[in-house]
Amino acid sequence: MASSSVSSSPAHVAIVGAGVIGMLSALQLHGRGWRVSVFDQASAGRESSWAGGGILSPILPWNYPAPVWQLSRRSLPLYKALAPELAAATGVDPELLASGAMLLDPAQIAAGQAWCAAEGLPAMEIDAILRTRGPALPGLLLPWIGQIRNPRLGQALRLRLGQLGIELHENTPVAGWLRDGERVSGVRTVAGDEHRADAVVLAAGAWSGALGALPVAPVRGQMLLLQAVPSRLKRIVFSQGRYLIPRRDGRILVGSTVEHAGFDKSITGDARDELVAFAAGLLGDEVKGQVEAHWSGLRPGTADGIPYIGAHPALPGLWVNAGHYRNGLVMAPASTELLADLIEDKATQVDAAAYKPGRASRG
Repeated sequence: MASSSVSSSPAHVAIVGAGVIGMLSALQLHGRGWRVSVFDQASAGRESSWAGGGILSPILPWNYPAPVWQLSRRSLPLYKALAPELAAATGVDPELLASGAMLLDPAQIAAGQAWCAAEGLPAMEIDAILRTRGPALPGLLLPWIGQIRNPRLGQALRLRLGQLGIELHENTPVAGWLRDGERVSGVRTVAGDEHRADAVVLAAGAWSGALGALPVAPVRGQMLLLQAVPSRLKRIVFSQGRYLIPRRDGRILVGSTVEHAGFDKSITGDARDELVAFAAGLLGDEVKGQVEAHWSGLRPGTADGIPYIGAHPALPGLWVNAGHYRNGLVMAPASTELLADLIEDKATQVDAAAYKPGRASRG
């Protein structure tokens, strides 16, 4: 529950982290009448929010804890409303696409069918031919899985914050918290500036662990972008633990690695070779010469794969929305809605118990 000062008008919230979750938190709370200030150590939307693939589903969701899917499913209709609103307001289309996905892992087909049936979601067995010449591959079509172009989403959110007059402090790393007794009452930047607030939200992705004394650890993921190959691929493909994502302009994303390398965002030749080999195995050897870009990002991982959303267990006045691992984009709208409801002590749309940051201190 927020302090009694939250009921004043306008209450002020400081948000640490300007990724998609931080910026959506700002829009949520601004829309509820809060004055909002957002701080980021670099540029808005340029860390894992930019580096990921933008698939609007956990990859093989039946292999994830139920709370991950709970927020993911809640987010899907929220994105359907959000994307056109952002495009109309900012002129930047986040390119929400109902592309569907093909699962080409035979060992996962039965589990996927059973899970989709239990969730009331369509799943159809298919024989997919991805190469110009080659054998058909047994698979499962999941038409409800879509995508959003995450760099464009970040750009649109940043523009929208500016249009609404939300304070955005980029290249302003936060060093720690202001305190009134035991209560967090604002942020102190590395430069020594102090910004007081009625509530503080920690949404700094992989950097949330150090700032909030929470077990959130960086997990590096490397990805490739292939040059446009018109009409070669229309749906997302899941296979061998990796994926292909066709963009509207014909380019194809290839991802991704899972590496525990600390805060090292280096790219490696081994990862490039592995991802190229994966893409070539599905699309043909010609893609080996079509790599346009290679990059990495740091996912914020937790021990159980479930994000921390709610009041910090040891720092009153500090709220946490971090640790979304590979699914920050898909869970973002519902995660920020949940946190805003918790800050305002309102009924939540999903059961908040599974996301309590206090479980970290027990683990």
